[in-house]
Amino acid sequence: MSLIIHNTGMLVQTREENLAFTAGKDMAVLPVIENGWLLIEDGIIAGYGPPETLPRLSSDIPGLDAGGGYVFPAFCDPHTHLVYAGSREKEYTDKIRGLSYEEIARRGGGILNSAKLLHETSEDELFWQSMERVREIISFGTGAVEIKSGYGLTTEDEIKMLRVIRRIKQESPISVKATFLGAHAIPALYRDNRSAYVDLIVNEMIPAVAAERLADYIDVFCDRGFFTVEETARILEAGARYGLKPKIHANELDYSGGIQAGVRHGALSVDHLEFTGEEEISALLGSGAMPTLLPGAAFFLGMADPPARRMIEAGLPVAMASDYNPGSSPSGNMKLVVSLGCIRLRLLPEEAINAVTLNAAYAMGLSETHGSITVGKKANLFITKKIPSYGYLPYAYGSNLVETVILNGEVVFDRAAGNRQ
Repeated sequence: MSLIIHNTGMLVQTREENLAFTAGKDMAVLPVIENGWLLIEDGIIAGYGPPETLPRLSSDIPGLDAGGGYVFPAFCDPHTHLVYAGSREKEYTDKIRGLSYEEIARRGGGILNSAKLLHETSEDELFWQSMERVREIISFGTGAVEIKSGYGLTTEDEIKMLRVIRRIKQESPISVKATFLGAHAIPALYRDNRSAYVDLIVNEMIPAVAAERLADYIDVFCDRGFFTVEETARILEAGARYGLKPKIHANELDYSGGIQAGVRHGALSVDHLEFTGEEEISALLGSGAMPTLLPGAAFFLGMADPPARRMIEAGLPVAMASDYNPGSSPSGNMKLVVSLGCIRLRLLPEEAINAVTLNAAYAMGLSETHGSITVGKKANLFITKKIPSYGYLPYAYGSNLVETVILNGEVVFDRAAGNRQ
């Protein structure tokens, strides 16, 4: 099947070469083509260019009039927890009253609360709740998403979550990467015997996950009050023996050593990073680990923002993700993440757009196929309303600008015609 998109205001993030990511001062470079056209064949970007190069095509090839809207590569969201049961708005009220994230966790809230709700929810119901969120993020322009387990905290419930993630991958047009996060918190049952829970992860959970090939990655919440550097090392090493590449939650709550641990173990991405100093930046330089920032979580929790400008000025790449979850970032709106990146992290619009497309694709292991308008990449795109510039995307932080979403070369969402998923 072929499709040609024409009458565009601009093609954004056009890359002739298949670049893995962009870093340092190059993050401020965003290639574009004004009034360009784009040809899709069999779900792949087959060509694009300025209006004067528009090829003569068979009249049988359908056209899509962008109405002057801007065409972007679909957002890649490399850190979410969107498979969960219920919601936690009561804890939101507790936060307003002044309780910290850690205080809520100590009272049995937070991750442990979500684990209880998930245990009581059937696999089918969990799937349908999660699919509602998947449809929502697609309508916001997301075309690839990483989804973590971690609200199970038992072998049975972690497997349940990962099976739901696999079903989403099978039944939704969105590209999905699955991450096993059994080391998300210490369950109440193991509060006085942490090593026994680490034993459970290493000796039972990881082999069970690997036996069903349910995960691409393994993650650990390496931070104050959660998992230590030593526990993290043991878990990541066990995952590596089963072919699970590391990702890591690090330095959200303190200088935990999590960033350095992630680098030592070859993590694809190190995420959160609110507490990042010169030592951490030095460890990240040249490591291949993508610093992935979650400005929605810091915003929602009222925490300090990660030092994105210092990272970029040091020559690092930066990706951003939504952290979509019920406790600390109950939103999967990546356009809002772009705005928060500019407002809170002081990123330029070009840097923010690179962070949620090209660099975010790298943080998911998808840079060969996603994250830019490049011939040969998957045709995952969104088209905006008619806007004056790409800088309007973060500027209009409260406006929904996405009109059309194309995944695998097919229109899956059209605001004017209603949702086609």
